[in-house]
Amino acid sequence: MVRESEIAVVRGFNRTVTQRVGALDDAYLARGRSLGQSRLLWEIGPGGGAVRDLRDRLGLDSGYLSRLLRGLEEAGLVTVVADGDDARTRTVRLTPAGEAERAELDRLSDALAGSLLEPLDEPRRARLVAAMAEVDRLLTAGAVRIEECDPHAPRADAALAAYTQELDRRFAGGFARPPGDADRLTPPAGLFLVAVLGDETVGCGGLAFADGEPPLVKRLWVAPSARGLGLATRLMAELEGKARARGADRVRLDTNASLTEAVAMYRRLGYREVPRFHDDPYSQHFFEKSL
Repeated sequence: MVRESEIAVVRGFNRTVTQRVGALDDAYLARGRSLGQSRLLWEIGPGGGAVRDLRDRLGLDSGYLSRLLRGLEEAGLVTVVADGDDARTRTVRLTPAGEAERAELDRLSDALAGSLLEPLDEPRRARLVAAMAEVDRLLTAGAVRIEECDPHAPRADAALAAYTQELDRRFAGGFARPPGDADRLTPPAGLFLVAVLGDETVGCGGLAFADGEPPLVKRLWVAPSARGLGLATRLMAELEGKARARGADRVRLDTNASLTEAVAMYRRLGYREVPRFHDDPYSQHFFEKSL
């Protein structure tokens, strides 16, 4: 449960930041347009992009994004054209004036960042920069959503392929998923979770059920780009909750000795080592936890 005192700190932080970075100004960085338009101009970038991708990346409502783009078009900074192969897909590109404006926004943004750091001495600058980096990581962690997914679906298949590639690289003798592996994680035989950040799958994990046996945690993986965000711990908590909802009082898992960070995490989460409970040749550590 989030405490009122914590909410008050977050709201105070938001007020300070919006004021200091000029988010309240109608003409952000004195360029005659809002922060929203300026951010969109920067996101479009030199290579342009599909409107749909921009909307997903920035988390914007379609109507609001259209209004922002219309303003940039009217200012002569972007062009929006239908894709030649699919008229429903629209692509945004910067005009020469838009490229020049983006470069100026970059320069002014650097100057604004410098103005926040300049008044501070070296130790306080280091503290502020480190704190901002930590806030960025924690806000990113909070943006990850965990969803149940068919393990045969493209999103799940991509995560399982990345999982397999990493284990094949790290295991001394390589690794190959057994035939029918995804079937074991398909309801009612099991379930599969994916962790999604924006439109990217950054983690996964599943449960395999067997009559008379505790559920087995399978295929836990976090993308390298998302490590350090506590995502593996979140996935484990979600899987344990799913097992508990199915009436289980224990869960089991196994892992390879080369995955030292995974072994350490399982122990930290309260898993205790137990005797081998199957003959999978890839597994050297066997764990169980009471729920």
